[in-house]
Amino acid sequence: MNWDETTGPDTEERLVGSAADGEDQAVEAALRPKDLEEFIGQERVREQLDLVLRAARARGATADHVLLSGAPGLGKTTLSMIIAAEMGAPIRITSGPAIQHAGDLAAILSSLQEGEVLFLDEIHRMSRPAEEMLYMAMEDFRVDVIVGKGPGATAIPLELPPFTLVGATTRAGLLPPPLRDRFGFTGHMDFYEPAELERVIHRSARLLDVEIDIEGAAEIAGRSRGTPRIANRLLRRVRDYAQVKADGHITREVAGTALAVYEVDARGLDRLDRAVLQALLKLFGGGPVGLSTLAVAVGEERETVEEVAEPFLVREGLLARTPRGRVATPAAWAHLGLVPPRHGEANNGQAGLFRS
Repeated sequence: MNWDETTGPDTEERLVGSAADGEDQAVEAALRPKDLEEFIGQERVREQLDLVLRAARARGATADHVLLSGAPGLGKTTLSMIIAAEMGAPIRITSGPAIQHAGDLAAILSSLQEGEVLFLDEIHRMSRPAEEMLYMAMEDFRVDVIVGKGPGATAIPLELPPFTLVGATTRAGLLPPPLRDRFGFTGHMDFYEPAELERVIHRSARLLDVEIDIEGAAEIAGRSRGTPRIANRLLRRVRDYAQVKADGHITREVAGTALAVYEVDARGLDRLDRAVLQALLKLFGGGPVGLSTLAVAVGEERETVEEVAEPFLVREGLLARTPRGRVATPAAWAHLGLVPPRHGEANNGQAGLFRS
């Protein structure tokens, strides 16, 4: 086959990858619950939010601004869409990193309709000038647009229609108090219990027309890190395996074998998690070892190890962060079936060399 300058193997791979990503996004959108009654888990947040929205509808008013915090994949985006649906309002979706100038935010705010929901993901990553403009917009539904530069610059007040801002953040501690205090409702999203994830998996299986038994759902739930997004992703991969290698029905055995193929172990650790633990245990005798050195040992960026692997390993009690570096816990040795060195021993003396 001949390829021109705009079409080639790389282009074809990008098109196929783009189509696959689009299909995954379409599936994820189809699996999202559409109202609070259908939303599984987060009982406290759901109950509190239901009261806020019911009261706003009874008053015929726009709902208060809402701040949702928690780890990725717990349902913050889904809840923002549910808020818009419950209020019968359209929703506009953007993110903090996309708003780097106050003018970017002013353009979005000035085009909002009355009652519209503005979902601002990763709100803690918004630029400071835009953040300061947001204070007035949230409180007074007004922004000052600066026209001109220098001594001749003029601030023109622009009135905004009442709207509801839904902010989402994975790091609530990075939000400045003046911004955090302007939200009328703050909800923290917790990790899901296995029983809740089983309900999520059964619901998703029905929507995907997948046959799964109770034990199969439990097997997937136990490896999903307490996160619905991961549970749904693993369910789709197990479905693929069941369709190709089994009769399409997901049992505990089918789920376990499929997840082993995708390198997800019984505790939910994936390839990167195990690589971090193996490097920490085998190369550095369990630590302490610096994050940068650990990242080099597994061939990943420092940020990838710190933001992707470490949170789950710490939460599972397999790794500890100390002032001297990362340290493996006894549970980490047991999980990988290794015997920890006796007190005072180091793996060829390497553990004491990497503490920065």
